[in-house]
Amino acid sequence: MASGLSLFRKIDAHPRIAALALGLLSALGFQPLGLWPIALLAVGLFALLAARARSWVRAFQLGWLFGVAHFTLGNNWIATAFTYQAEMPAMLGWIAVPLLALYLAVYPALAAMVARIIVKTGSSWGFALVFGGAWIVTEWMRGWVFTGYAWNPFGMVLLGPFDRPGLAALSPVLGTYALSGLAVTLGCALVLLARERNWLAGGATAVLLVAGMYWPAGEAGQGKLLVTIAQPDIRQPTLSNPQFYEANFGRLARLSPRLDDSDAPRIVLWPESGMVDYLREGYPQRYYDRTTALGSPAYARRRLGASVGEGSVLLTGAVDLEIEADESGWLRAAGARNAVTAVDENGELLGGYAKAHLVPYGEYLPMREWLEPLGLSRLVAGSIDFWPGPGPRTLDLGEHGRAGVQICYEIVFSGEVVDPRDRPDYIFNPSNDGWFGAFGPPQHLAQARMRAIEEGLPVLRATTTGISAVIDARGVVRQHLGRHVQDRIDTVVPPAREPTLFARIGNLLPLAWSLVFMLAGFIAMRRQAS
Repeated sequence: MASGLSLFRKIDAHPRIAALALGLLSALGFQPLGLWPIALLAVGLFALLAARARSWVRAFQLGWLFGVAHFTLGNNWIATAFTYQAEMPAMLGWIAVPLLALYLAVYPALAAMVARIIVKTGSSWGFALVFGGAWIVTEWMRGWVFTGYAWNPFGMVLLGPFDRPGLAALSPVLGTYALSGLAVTLGCALVLLARERNWLAGGATAVLLVAGMYWPAGEAGQGKLLVTIAQPDIRQPTLSNPQFYEANFGRLARLSPRLDDSDAPRIVLWPESGMVDYLREGYPQRYYDRTTALGSPAYARRRLGASVGEGSVLLTGAVDLEIEADESGWLRAAGARNAVTAVDENGELLGGYAKAHLVPYGEYLPMREWLEPLGLSRLVAGSIDFWPGPGPRTLDLGEHGRAGVQICYEIVFSGEVVDPRDRPDYIFNPSNDGWFGAFGPPQHLAQARMRAIEEGLPVLRATTTGISAVIDARGVVRQHLGRHVQDRIDTVVPPAREPTLFARIGNLLPLAWSLVFMLAGFIAMRRQAS
């Protein structure tokens, strides 16, 4: 078959430069750009490059270069976070992003290496399938090795616009990591068909892809539980400034009352970082005196209840402290918990949740005894580290539903957002996305949509600066508030679906699909050999 297209010749002539360029192009498929056709073609062209590498070592090197460019562009929002702290130079953010990419690039490099070791016949359908299967495993590994960094799995490029799920509608029977393997294989298929000049099959594949990405979501049911989501548009410079504590509380309180005389059950959702008052008893008084509620946790809770009113339950981001005595017996905060607390109309605590997946260098400083003397610190204000919670929990709020909670970054971890033994009715995802510039918030929202589709559960997002949203169990964004808007959403919680296959099996499902891809690759190789 013909292989003399000029594009393929240029890629073969300059493989290192091509790997870097294709890595950049592949990241254009993520939000807010959403250029998924370019991303698919880029990963397909890279697979062709890796398949033609002279050895598995060379394939690994090219995969690493591809990954460095891919993750540098995809994670550029991290650099913006460094501009909102004063402990370290802001320019360090533009060093941190490529440094992180140097590590993350290992995973696509491993996928390319494995595929090149298994498939020794050059670019082929067998390589495309094996590469897709290997990508599933390495992306799954990226989600847990060294506590995991699961941001932007490649399958996110198959998520459709707000009103339709796109090919991500397959994730209940694939899982996100297998969806990534499918995306990689589809990109390879487009390139192979072009290389073979099979324009009919290539055109048909492209038409099916477009149809799948924009196919209407269909009808969905309506829930009954009322929900109000408050987005106060509290900017980062004022969020941790004591001079603005009371004004920030006032913004949230004004966005929270009922708009009618109904006494129907209603949940009110406030974002992460919006509440500075300590709500639990038992801390030394000096900690309460630093906040706004007259130094009294009881008063703080009562005014929260008053702000939402009769028949309502508030779920708010908060900080809990871990108090310990030092060697002299002095009680002090040894650690903190990034928490969500449920408060009823009377100011009574109904339960809470502590974040389990903490952000390294954001909420705690790894190897503090080594890094702190070098002038490094965590990004979140404060001198003590946050401690992790126990993992997914469901808060039973009676007539206000069963709430699963995932705070901010936790929502990106596929298969780790729901307690499978105590399935909730909805997932509450409070966040502070004000750190993350223009790229981070839409990418974060997209990943919350993916969790909704995978689990068959609605996701309710409340953020300080946007994007807050109501996402139904199909991944459709029913209502949202854009960035830097002070407003509220009043609607009903969309209904949950029956537990999906992924919800029942978890990440064993995409790993099983990896074996299917590999087996299909072996079959394709045997057919090619014969």
